[in-house]
Amino acid sequence: MRTICFYFQIHQPFRLKRYRFFDIGMDHYYYDDYANEDIIRRIAERCYLPANQTILQMIKETKGKFKVAFSISGIALEQLELYAPEVIDSFKELAQTGCVEFLAETFAHSLACLEEDSDEFELQVKMHAKKIQSLFGYKPTSFRNTELIYSDDIGRRVSAMGFKGMITEGAKHVLGWKSPNYVYSCASDPRLKLLLKNYKLSDDITFRFSDWSWDQFPLTADKLINWISACPKEEDVFNLFMNYETFGELQSKETGIFEFLKAIPRMAEKADINFETPATLFSKRKPIDRIDVPYPISWADEERDTSAWLGNELQRSAFNILYSIRDKVRLCTDRKILQDWYYLQTSDHFYYMSTKHFSDGAVHNHFSPYETPFEAFTNYMNVLSDFMIRVREKFPEGVDVEELNSLMKTIDAQGKIIAQLEQEKNDTSITPSEAKAKKGKVECKAQKVTKEKKSTAKKGKSTASSPKSKKSIA
Repeated sequence: MRTICFYFQIHQPFRLKRYRFFDIGMDHYYYDDYANEDIIRRIAERCYLPANQTILQMIKETKGKFKVAFSISGIALEQLELYAPEVIDSFKELAQTGCVEFLAETFAHSLACLEEDSDEFELQVKMHAKKIQSLFGYKPTSFRNTELIYSDDIGRRVSAMGFKGMITEGAKHVLGWKSPNYVYSCASDPRLKLLLKNYKLSDDITFRFSDWSWDQFPLTADKLINWISACPKEEDVFNLFMNYETFGELQSKETGIFEFLKAIPRMAEKADINFETPATLFSKRKPIDRIDVPYPISWADEERDTSAWLGNELQRSAFNILYSIRDKVRLCTDRKILQDWYYLQTSDHFYYMSTKHFSDGAVHNHFSPYETPFEAFTNYMNVLSDFMIRVREKFPEGVDVEELNSLMKTIDAQGKIIAQLEQEKNDTSITPSEAKAKKGKVECKAQKVTKEKKSTAKKGKSTASSPKSKKSIA
């Protein structure tokens, strides 16, 4: 039986205010609260609330046969909690139907997966999954990376985190003659199953639905279902992945986009087509082949690669400078610094710096709050410069990365020992003598780790105060 898999992305960045060079060191608040609230409220009223109500109605009318998946970035969730909490409530109502899956992604909607020799990616994924579970009572088992970015290496890392499947782009230069309408597996770890976006059908809805110059205009539900039915009978999974803002924002209510969405289940039932979430497909379907993706792909622009965010020198410079202070940020306990760290990683900031032209450039300009990519770069780097000053105030320049890493490992080890002590304290299955012996061993380890921690901190302090260190700071 043929299946349609709907997945919707929900993400909005914390947009930066105009931050001048003279603000560096003086103003530590970076965000345009007015614009952020205004945009979230507008999209909530035009898209999130009416679309959620439409989908809830579709689930009830089909008695649970209609199913969808959402990926909501942690950054978007925080803004919805601040400015439109009723949207969170509407998603909770959808979650209670049992017909909605919530996918995991990076909390900051970041490009952390492209940062080598770092566990920032894994930390953000765990943070996001925890947020989803706390809000909706749902533990994600499927993964969707920022902008559908995927490669064999990323797939291996996602599988190592315990996810059963991942969704990504059905990029033509990767698929070649193959169709995206099957379940595939990761080349580097076959345990991870893959769903690939059918970008033609998805883009027909997202970008061409109200385009009068399109030769297939108007797009109706029965026309979409007929296109799916006309595909070779072996092709059985049609992945329609798109921004949720398609409904009511990119395609306004006046275009008939909500009526189109509501009609899809009725037309699909006539054609014997059902709906499933990614998790169900990953559990029921076997992959027909592996997909080799040696270099990262995404769902952006004609190239379907990462050039939308790291395609020019401005973007790469900003990216490299940001992640150069990652180890020091991770040692901070200052909640404001950690919050800014996540907000500054959001991929949108790098997207605004793109210098692409022609059709792709038009899309970039449509979403950017800046007049030029160079203005976006200058504003971001001014903010980043101030952020780096704040981070460096917490840690002396003389402490190098190796010493910081050593200190981080020591702190992590101490945390594990404390957790082990708590677990054994609550373990009633061991005798008092066994508990006493284990306690003695653990206390010895704790003392050793504490000595190492003090030694590392002392070394960092002495290095920072040495003449050599002062010279480097100067």
